[in-house]
This record gives sequence, structure tokens and C-alpha cells, in this order.
Amino acid sequence: MSAQTTIRRKLRARRKVRIAAGERPRLSVYRSSKHIYAQIIDDSKGVTLAAASSAAVKSGSKTDTAAAVGKALAEAATAKGVKQVVFDRGQYRYHGRVKALADAAREAGLDF
Repeated sequence: MSAQTTIRRKLRARRKVRIAAGERPRLSVYRSSKHIYAQIIDDSKGVTLAAASSAAVKSGSKTDTAAAVGKALAEAATAKGVKQVVFDRGQYRYHGRVKALADAAREAGLDF
């Protein structure tokens, strides 16, 4: 897959997310080969409200680690008073580590 295709897919997903978001902050996911990172961003102010990464959380397989990151992010967001977000998967398909992170965040109290 070319770089242009990846960028196009990411921008297409982000455009749909921003239209659907309204005033809700965005839960953005970045996945590398070793780690997974997630942050909640308030696009209207351009501020990151909460963030978590697998560099700080290690537990078993990559999928288990992604679930731990989702739970940690949801707890940090709840502490800041954020309950509703819109999920931005970026260029990644919604399965595997990305899905595990989203499911764990939902179970920990985030609504999306």
C-alpha cells in the first residue's frame, strides 16, 4: 500500500469523525509495531485532555496491552470530567488492538 493511500484513508476517516463529533472531544489512536498510543483531544481548543500509551503499561500480548491502555485512558478522562467522545481510528481498521482499546475504554466508562 502506498503512502498516498494511507494518508487518503486517514484523512477520510478524520473528516467523517469531525463531522460527527460536534462538540465532543476526539479519542485518537496511533499504533506502531511495538506500542499503541491513545489521546483524547479537544479540537475546538487544540488541547490534549488525556493520554495513555503502552510504553508505561505492559501486560502480556499486544492486544492485552491495548486493552490496558484503553482502560487507563478512560480512567484519566473520567478524572478530568470527560464522559462522551468520538472514536478516531485514523488509518487503522477497527479490529485487533484498535478494537481491544475501544472496548476496554467503553467498559471503563467512556461513551462513544
